[in-house]
Amino acid sequence: MNWKFINSGDNSGKFNMQFDIFLAEHYEPDTAILRIYRWNPYCISLGANQSFEDIDLSKTRYHQIDVVKRPTGGRAILHSQEITYSVIYPIDFNTSAKNVYCEINLALRKGLINFDSRLSEIDLEHSQPDFKEFYKTDISAICFAVSAKSELNYHGRKLVGSAQRKLGNVILQHGSILCGDYHKKIVDYLKVTDEKKREMLKEISSTTIDLKSALNTKVDYAKLNQSILNGFKIHFDSDFEELNQADMEVKMTA
Repeated sequence: MNWKFINSGDNSGKFNMQFDIFLAEHYEPDTAILRIYRWNPYCISLGANQSFEDIDLSKTRYHQIDVVKRPTGGRAILHSQEITYSVIYPIDFNTSAKNVYCEINLALRKGLINFDSRLSEIDLEHSQPDFKEFYKTDISAICFAVSAKSELNYHGRKLVGSAQRKLGNVILQHGSILCGDYHKKIVDYLKVTDEKKREMLKEISSTTIDLKSALNTKVDYAKLNQSILNGFKIHFDSDFEELNQADMEVKMTA
């Protein structure tokens, strides 16, 4: 597998989702892509099957927070103090979506350890929750409320949340590496009572952790970007060709 890399920097929520889909729809055989990006302005993304009715849109407009749909599943995420990654990975009869999901998370783990050796205590979630029952609860409106199998936890709390979708013969997987605790403010934009918001905040505070809190230091985003790329290089034993996003944007709008 040949690997390519795009450092996208800051983009709007609409662009980030459209660009991920564009890359998935215009993939090259035997070529995988790793993209790293952030969100400006902050943005709430909803899972493909989640309703906009879950979100107080008048409040998001007032605070100038974007709201978009992801092409992947899962629930609401407030993208703020984080690094987001996406991977485009062609599959055939020798690979499976579950295997790709696990391998990508192993590469992320190596990248995080490359960033700071204290993160060697990161572990993959070993069990799969009963999502059918989970989605019956109010807290299910938040993506980071529970860890899926193979997601990355630090001391039992979710550090990286990921979602995946198969589009033809390619896997699109993307996810959030939490760098600060602003993501918890998602509860402020949900259409639930104040009491329920307090309960949900308590829950998400107990189930998630971010790099700043884990390491007790401000996150160097440039270093983290490079560390994640290094982790993928090591795990997949491959060199990465860096692509120019501007050139790709021209193709996307053509």
